[in-house]
Amino acid sequence: MILETMGVFAGGYALLVGGMALFQRDMIYHPDSTLPDPAEVGVPEMLPVPVRTSDGLVITGWYAPPLRANGATVIYCHGNARTLAHRAHKARRLMDSGYGVFLAGYRGYGGNPGRPSEAGLYADARAVVGWLMSRGVTADRMVLYGESLGTGVATQLATELDELSALVLEAPYTRLPDLAPAYLPAGLAQALMVDRYDTLSKIAQVQAPLLILHGEHDGLVPVAMGRRLLEAATSQKEGVFLAEAGHNNIWEHGGAEALLAFLKKVRHGFPATAG
Repeated sequence: MILETMGVFAGGYALLVGGMALFQRDMIYHPDSTLPDPAEVGVPEMLPVPVRTSDGLVITGWYAPPLRANGATVIYCHGNARTLAHRAHKARRLMDSGYGVFLAGYRGYGGNPGRPSEAGLYADARAVVGWLMSRGVTADRMVLYGESLGTGVATQLATELDELSALVLEAPYTRLPDLAPAYLPAGLAQALMVDRYDTLSKIAQVQAPLLILHGEHDGLVPVAMGRRLLEAATSQKEGVFLAEAGHNNIWEHGGAEALLAFLKKVRHGFPATAG
């Protein structure tokens, strides 16, 4: 009876692991297929902009230029759920502060074609960078901003761009398998997961000034991961760990002010004692 029970348990567990391996991307990415007009979410200045990826997809994001001709543009790589429209309030704050904003669209999100994947989201973000460069926006006037899942996307792009103005990571993880459920044996997630977003192995390659924003009460991405990334980074860096914030309310607990102060220092130069 004991052996039979163990066999049933083992079989069920194998099915569970197999299902996770087969449907892992459905567990990672949670897109909303609809996308309203920018004016409906408070950013009427933003225009839908289609960009063509290296694998032939046309992905639409939203863009508004900076107020000043030589001002910086923030390329915003959002998290795994919903669409760029749900980040419009952040774009509003940045635009009101004079920055250009490109809310990067992802494949499979907001009516865009394709299915999301690590390589695919990298291609989508690269297409945004290429579009901006084709219009005279140089890397030294680009700020890459990653939110949650998007921190892996932004970090990858930051390793590819020389003279990038800055990299900002909101609620970053070390690597995606590190967020796997606790009931998976050590190493199994590392072996099974196809999309890894290994930010920890890349962060030391980033030469641009770095800001990490993380909530001390983040129940999805442990704040210890943000601290570990900050420690591993070798560029000019700052970490802002907000005592009252969780995963989705960082801007409501001082994150927006910390970001704008950081970008001001990027623009005007860091104090010699900053580190």
